[in-house]
Amino acid sequence: MLEATLRERARNLLTASGRSDVPPFMVMDVMAAADRIEAAGGHVVHMEVGQPAAPAPKTAISAAHAALDSGRIDYTSALGIPSLRQRIARHYREAYGCAVDAERIVITTGSSGAFILGFLVMFEPGDRVAVTVPGYPPYRHILTALGCEPVLIETSSETRHALTGDALLAAHHRTPLKGVLVGSPANPTGTMMSREALTSLITAAESAGIRFISDEIYHGLDYAFPAVTAAELSPHALVINSFSKYFCMTGWRVGWMVVPEPLVRPIERLQQNLAISVPTLSQIAAEAAFEGREEMEEVKRGYQENRRILITGLPQAGLNKFLPADGAFYLYADVSEFTSNSFEFAKRMLEQAHVAATPGIDFDPVHGHQFVRFSYARSADDMREAVARIARWLG
Repeated sequence: MLEATLRERARNLLTASGRSDVPPFMVMDVMAAADRIEAAGGHVVHMEVGQPAAPAPKTAISAAHAALDSGRIDYTSALGIPSLRQRIARHYREAYGCAVDAERIVITTGSSGAFILGFLVMFEPGDRVAVTVPGYPPYRHILTALGCEPVLIETSSETRHALTGDALLAAHHRTPLKGVLVGSPANPTGTMMSREALTSLITAAESAGIRFISDEIYHGLDYAFPAVTAAELSPHALVINSFSKYFCMTGWRVGWMVVPEPLVRPIERLQQNLAISVPTLSQIAAEAAFEGREEMEEVKRGYQENRRILITGLPQAGLNKFLPADGAFYLYADVSEFTSNSFEFAKRMLEQAHVAATPGIDFDPVHGHQFVRFSYARSADDMREAVARIARWLG
């Protein structure tokens, strides 16, 4: 009896909290399955993960080597190295013609760290925050883990899969919202919001007292038209960006936020307690990355060629319906002609054709069973091989 009681107590001590009960980020599971095939001797074309195949800019790598050679790598300010914050402010002037005070810039552990800090500083447990579907899964998973309620708003082809002010206000009037988060270029769709659409949405949100967060991690990777930053449109918006995508620095885990001035000190206090500071070596490399833009523009031209190969080749292979690929490095394809279960479709495509892609159910619990996301961040040869394999498999 005593032994049973002790076992029960031990189980209670080791039970995970309810807030940790979030779904897995399915793309990581796909990547693990692909790795197992390769470990057994297979060759997989990786189109599942949103990670550039190219390395970080040479300028960034050289700066990191120099910093290591100099000796100590110490803590930095919780808000980030001042020169990096100033360089990012300069980036807004150069890229957007937009004046952003360096004091409003906060360096973060990738965009993921920025989401945690941003949600903590803007919302209380129980607050309802709108996100679009299809959309990046950790938006809603992180909100859930922090005790907030993600409110899913469907987008459609009529608005090029962009959230509109009318749709936001309709959701707000049903049950009040405290915030809204949008990304442009978007993951998984690659669609972008025009200046007019983004301005209209921010105006609608702020008129209703809804806090606005803009995920701009794919800025720089725009093909249809230039991306617009919310930092230019409102001093009240919280803008999130990262060195992961355009600068090919995923594993360096360094990003930034442009923060409304009243929230800088609260975010600084959170950062001090949660992380102390962002890794110093990554910050040094990130500042130098801005001097490697010529190299990164060449990488971007490679994405444009990959995009062309898929837009031309996938219809010939049998996948002829997909969303507008305006930016980022994703193509979101409708596979409803072949399946009503995108997870099983992606699983069979990996096992039988050795092409790894992410099932849409990861991004959209409503209609994602009809879609698969292909990442075209690797080489042109990989894209051609993927198209050929899919054509044989579907044929």
